[in-house]
Amino acid sequence: MSRNFTVSACQYIVTEINTFEDFITKVRILLNKSQGADVVIFPELFTIELFTLLKKWQERPISHLTLIDQFTDAYKQLFQQEAKERGQFIIAGSHLEQTGADRYENVAHIWGPDGEHYAHSKTHIFPAERGWYTQEGDKMAVFQLPFAKVGFNICYEAEIPECAATLAEQGAELILTPSATFTEQGFWRVRHCCHARCIENQIYLVHCCLGGNPGGPLPGCWARSSILSPCDVVWKNPQGIIAEAHVNQEDVIS
Repeated sequence: MSRNFTVSACQYIVTEINTFEDFITKVRILLNKSQGADVVIFPELFTIELFTLLKKWQERPISHLTLIDQFTDAYKQLFQQEAKERGQFIIAGSHLEQTGADRYENVAHIWGPDGEHYAHSKTHIFPAERGWYTQEGDKMAVFQLPFAKVGFNICYEAEIPECAATLAEQGAELILTPSATFTEQGFWRVRHCCHARCIENQIYLVHCCLGGNPGGPLPGCWARSSILSPCDVVWKNPQGIIAEAHVNQEDVIS
Protein backbone atom coordinates (compact mmCIF):
# COMPACT_ATOMS: atom_id res chain seq x y z
CA MET A 1 0.00 0.00 0.00
CA SER A 2 1.33 3.41 -0.92
CA ARG A 3 0.13 5.22 2.23
CA ASN A 4 -2.15 5.06 5.22
CA PHE A 5 -5.83 5.51 4.44
CA THR A 6 -9.17 5.27 6.21
CA VAL A 7 -12.00 2.89 5.39
CA SER A 8 -15.55 3.25 6.72
CA ALA A 9 -18.12 0.46 6.61
CA CYS A 10 -21.78 1.52 6.69
CA GLN A 11 -23.94 -1.15 8.31
CA TYR A 12 -27.36 -0.62 6.73
CA ILE A 13 -30.72 -1.66 8.18
CA VAL A 14 -33.48 -2.32 5.65
CA THR A 15 -36.86 -0.80 6.49
CA GLU A 16 -40.03 -0.02 4.59
CA ILE A 17 -39.72 3.33 2.80
CA ASN A 18 -42.21 5.47 0.90
CA THR A 19 -40.09 7.20 -1.76
CA PHE A 20 -36.69 6.98 -3.41
CA GLU A 21 -35.88 10.20 -1.58
CA ASP A 22 -36.24 8.26 1.70
CA PHE A 23 -33.52 5.91 0.46
CA ILE A 24 -31.31 8.86 -0.46
CA THR A 25 -31.78 10.36 3.00
CA LYS A 26 -30.71 7.12 4.72
CA VAL A 27 -27.65 6.82 2.47
CA ARG A 28 -26.58 10.41 3.12
CA ILE A 29 -26.94 10.05 6.88
CA LEU A 30 -24.42 7.21 6.81
CA LEU A 31 -22.14 9.05 4.39
CA ASN A 32 -22.17 12.07 6.69
CA LYS A 33 -20.97 9.81 9.49
CA SER A 34 -18.16 8.63 7.18
CA GLN A 35 -16.65 12.07 6.56
CA GLY A 36 -12.88 11.91 6.42
CA ALA A 37 -12.76 8.35 5.13
CA ASP A 38 -10.99 7.68 1.85
CA VAL A 39 -13.14 4.63 1.12
CA VAL A 40 -16.76 4.05 2.18
CA ILE A 41 -18.52 0.73 1.68
CA PHE A 42 -22.20 -0.28 1.82
CA PRO A 43 -23.58 -3.85 2.14
CA GLU A 44 -24.57 -6.43 -0.42
CA LEU A 45 -28.03 -5.94 -1.93
CA PHE A 46 -28.96 -3.13 0.44
CA THR A 47 -31.04 -1.85 -2.48
CA ILE A 48 -33.63 -4.56 -1.74
CA GLU A 49 -35.10 -1.78 0.39
CA LEU A 50 -36.33 -0.29 -2.89
CA PHE A 51 -38.57 -3.34 -3.27
CA THR A 52 -40.78 -1.77 -0.58
CA LEU A 53 -41.62 1.02 -3.03
CA LEU A 54 -43.49 -1.44 -5.27
CA LYS A 55 -47.27 -1.59 -5.05
CA LYS A 56 -48.45 -4.37 -2.68
CA TRP A 57 -44.82 -5.38 -2.15
CA GLN A 58 -45.64 -7.51 0.89
CA GLU A 59 -47.86 -9.76 -1.24
CA ARG A 60 -45.38 -10.28 -4.06
CA PRO A 61 -43.26 -13.41 -4.52
CA ILE A 62 -39.51 -13.11 -3.99
CA SER A 63 -39.02 -13.79 -7.72
CA HIS A 64 -40.24 -10.21 -8.29
CA LEU A 65 -37.05 -8.91 -6.68
CA THR A 66 -35.64 -8.34 -10.17
CA LEU A 67 -38.07 -5.43 -10.45
CA ILE A 68 -35.66 -3.30 -8.41
CA ASP A 69 -33.65 -3.04 -11.63
CA GLN A 70 -36.00 -0.17 -12.52
CA PHE A 71 -34.08 1.90 -9.94
CA THR A 72 -30.63 1.08 -11.36
CA ASP A 73 -30.08 4.38 -13.17
CA ALA A 74 -31.15 6.46 -10.15
CA TYR A 75 -28.98 4.34 -7.84
CA LYS A 76 -25.93 4.79 -10.06
CA GLN A 77 -26.50 8.51 -10.45
CA LEU A 78 -26.82 8.92 -6.67
CA PHE A 79 -23.51 7.28 -5.82
CA GLN A 80 -21.61 8.78 -8.72
CA GLN A 81 -22.72 12.22 -7.53
CA GLU A 82 -21.96 11.54 -3.85
CA ALA A 83 -18.45 10.27 -4.63
CA LYS A 84 -17.70 13.38 -6.66
CA GLU A 85 -19.12 15.85 -4.14
CA ARG A 86 -17.54 14.18 -1.11
CA GLY A 87 -14.17 13.41 -2.66
CA GLN A 88 -14.39 9.76 -1.63
CA PHE A 89 -14.30 6.35 -3.23
CA ILE A 90 -17.71 4.88 -2.49
CA ILE A 91 -18.41 1.18 -2.79
CA ALA A 92 -22.16 1.26 -3.35
CA GLY A 93 -22.74 -2.20 -1.94
CA SER A 94 -24.22 -4.41 -4.61
CA HIS A 95 -27.42 -4.24 -6.62
CA LEU A 96 -29.48 -6.74 -8.60
CA GLU A 97 -29.42 -5.42 -12.14
CA GLN A 98 -30.16 -6.58 -15.65
CA THR A 99 -26.99 -7.24 -17.62
CA GLY A 100 -28.52 -8.85 -20.70
CA ALA A 101 -31.72 -10.31 -22.11
CA ASP A 102 -33.37 -12.18 -19.22
CA ARG A 103 -30.08 -12.00 -17.33
CA TYR A 104 -29.68 -10.46 -13.87
CA GLU A 105 -26.48 -10.29 -11.86
CA ASN A 106 -25.53 -9.24 -8.33
CA VAL A 107 -23.19 -6.37 -9.20
CA ALA A 108 -20.94 -4.38 -6.85
CA HIS A 109 -19.83 -0.90 -7.89
CA ILE A 110 -17.07 1.54 -6.96
CA TRP A 111 -17.37 5.22 -7.82
CA GLY A 112 -14.50 7.68 -7.38
CA PRO A 113 -14.28 11.46 -7.00
CA ASP A 114 -12.93 11.99 -10.50
CA GLY A 115 -15.50 9.86 -12.26
CA GLU A 116 -13.74 6.54 -11.77
CA HIS A 117 -16.02 3.53 -12.00
CA TYR A 118 -15.31 -0.15 -11.43
CA ALA A 119 -17.74 -3.07 -11.20
CA HIS A 120 -17.73 -6.73 -10.21
CA SER A 121 -20.45 -9.35 -10.78
CA LYS A 122 -20.69 -11.99 -8.06
CA THR A 123 -19.16 -15.22 -9.35
CA HIS A 124 -20.50 -17.67 -6.76
CA ILE A 125 -24.11 -17.00 -5.84
CA PHE A 126 -25.85 -18.32 -2.74
CA PRO A 127 -28.52 -20.96 -3.58
CA ALA A 128 -31.38 -18.64 -2.56
CA GLU A 129 -30.28 -16.15 -5.22
CA ARG A 130 -31.33 -18.55 -7.96
CA GLY A 131 -34.91 -17.92 -6.87
CA TRP A 132 -34.36 -14.30 -7.91
CA TYR A 133 -33.23 -15.34 -11.42
CA THR A 134 -29.69 -14.27 -10.58
CA GLN A 135 -26.83 -15.55 -12.72
CA GLU A 136 -23.11 -15.60 -12.02
CA GLY A 137 -20.31 -13.42 -13.30
CA ASP A 138 -17.05 -14.98 -14.45
CA LYS A 139 -14.25 -12.53 -13.62
CA MET A 140 -12.16 -11.80 -10.52
CA ALA A 141 -10.37 -8.49 -11.07
CA VAL A 142 -8.26 -6.10 -9.02
CA PHE A 143 -8.77 -2.33 -9.21
CA GLN A 144 -6.02 0.21 -8.58
CA LEU A 145 -7.16 3.01 -6.29
CA PRO A 146 -4.76 5.86 -5.43
CA PHE A 147 -3.78 4.25 -2.13
CA ALA A 148 -4.21 0.49 -2.62
CA LYS A 149 -5.19 -2.32 -4.96
CA VAL A 150 -8.64 -3.65 -4.07
CA GLY A 151 -10.90 -6.46 -5.17
CA PHE A 152 -14.31 -7.90 -4.30
CA ASN A 153 -15.45 -11.02 -2.53
CA ILE A 154 -19.22 -10.51 -2.36
CA CYS A 155 -20.51 -12.47 0.65
CA TYR A 156 -20.52 -16.17 -0.42
CA GLU A 157 -17.42 -15.58 -2.55
CA ALA A 158 -15.48 -15.17 0.71
CA GLU A 159 -16.30 -18.82 1.50
CA ILE A 160 -14.43 -19.89 -1.65
CA PRO A 161 -10.66 -19.64 -0.89
CA GLU A 162 -9.75 -19.40 -4.56
CA CYS A 163 -11.70 -16.15 -4.96
CA ALA A 164 -9.46 -14.30 -2.50
CA ALA A 165 -6.34 -16.13 -3.64
CA THR A 166 -6.96 -15.04 -7.23
CA LEU A 167 -7.18 -11.42 -6.11
CA ALA A 168 -4.05 -11.73 -3.95
CA GLU A 169 -2.13 -13.16 -6.91
CA GLN A 170 -3.08 -10.01 -8.83
CA GLY A 171 -1.69 -7.83 -6.04
CA ALA A 172 -4.82 -7.05 -4.03
CA GLU A 173 -4.09 -5.48 -0.66
CA LEU A 174 -7.68 -4.97 0.51
CA ILE A 175 -10.69 -7.19 -0.12
CA LEU A 176 -14.12 -5.57 -0.10
CA THR A 177 -16.85 -7.90 1.15
CA PRO A 178 -20.35 -6.45 1.02
CA SER A 179 -22.53 -9.11 2.62
CA ALA A 180 -26.13 -10.12 3.39
CA THR A 181 -26.79 -13.22 5.49
CA PHE A 182 -30.22 -14.44 6.57
CA THR A 183 -29.23 -16.03 9.90
CA GLU A 184 -26.64 -15.58 12.61
CA GLN A 185 -25.17 -18.92 11.58
CA GLY A 186 -24.85 -17.69 8.01
CA PHE A 187 -23.19 -14.53 9.25
CA TRP A 188 -20.56 -16.46 11.18
CA ARG A 189 -19.83 -18.72 8.22
CA VAL A 190 -18.96 -15.67 6.16
CA ARG A 191 -17.18 -13.87 9.01
CA HIS A 192 -14.94 -16.83 9.88
CA CYS A 193 -14.11 -17.32 6.20
CA CYS A 194 -13.31 -13.62 5.82
CA HIS A 195 -10.75 -13.82 8.59
CA ALA A 196 -9.28 -16.99 7.14
CA ARG A 197 -8.82 -15.20 3.81
CA CYS A 198 -6.94 -12.40 5.62
CA ILE A 199 -4.53 -14.82 7.24
CA GLU A 200 -4.07 -17.05 4.18
CA ASN A 201 -3.25 -14.15 1.90
CA GLN A 202 -1.81 -11.63 4.40
CA ILE A 203 -4.24 -8.93 3.32
CA TYR A 204 -6.96 -6.76 4.88
CA LEU A 205 -10.71 -7.21 4.46
CA VAL A 206 -13.81 -5.09 5.09
CA HIS A 207 -16.91 -7.15 5.90
CA CYS A 208 -19.89 -4.81 5.53
CA CYS A 209 -23.20 -6.34 6.55
CA LEU A 210 -26.88 -5.81 5.82
CA GLY A 211 -29.42 -5.97 8.64
CA GLY A 212 -33.14 -5.59 9.11
CA ASN A 213 -36.35 -7.59 8.96
CA PRO A 214 -38.72 -5.67 6.68
CA GLY A 215 -41.27 -8.47 6.22
CA GLY A 216 -43.19 -9.69 3.20
CA PRO A 217 -41.05 -11.84 0.90
CA LEU A 218 -37.84 -10.03 1.86
CA PRO A 219 -35.53 -12.10 4.06
CA GLY A 220 -34.36 -10.82 7.41
CA CYS A 221 -30.61 -10.29 7.73
CA TRP A 222 -28.13 -10.57 10.63
CA ALA A 223 -25.39 -7.94 10.80
CA ARG A 224 -22.14 -7.22 12.60
CA SER A 225 -19.76 -5.46 10.24
CA SER A 226 -16.02 -5.51 10.81
CA ILE A 227 -12.66 -4.46 9.45
CA LEU A 228 -10.26 -7.39 9.65
CA SER A 229 -6.51 -7.86 9.43
CA PRO A 230 -4.02 -10.69 9.60
CA CYS A 231 -3.35 -11.34 13.28
CA ASP A 232 -0.14 -9.40 13.81
CA VAL A 233 1.63 -7.29 16.41
CA VAL A 234 1.10 -4.04 14.48
CA TRP A 235 -2.53 -3.98 15.69
CA LYS A 236 -3.58 -3.62 19.32
CA ASN A 237 -6.26 -6.29 19.00
CA PRO A 238 -4.49 -9.68 18.86
CA GLN A 239 -7.61 -11.21 17.29
CA GLY A 240 -7.09 -9.20 14.10
CA ILE A 241 -10.28 -7.13 14.48
CA ILE A 242 -9.52 -3.48 13.69
CA ALA A 243 -13.11 -2.29 14.12
CA GLU A 244 -16.48 -3.94 14.74
CA ALA A 245 -20.07 -2.69 14.56
CA HIS A 246 -22.92 -3.14 17.00
CA VAL A 247 -25.13 -6.14 16.28
CA ASN A 248 -28.13 -5.48 14.03
CA GLN A 249 -28.00 -1.70 14.40
CA GLU A 250 -27.37 0.97 11.80
CA ASP A 251 -23.74 1.84 12.41
CA VAL A 252 -20.55 3.19 10.82
CA ILE A 253 -17.12 1.83 11.72
CA SER A 254 -13.68 3.00 10.60
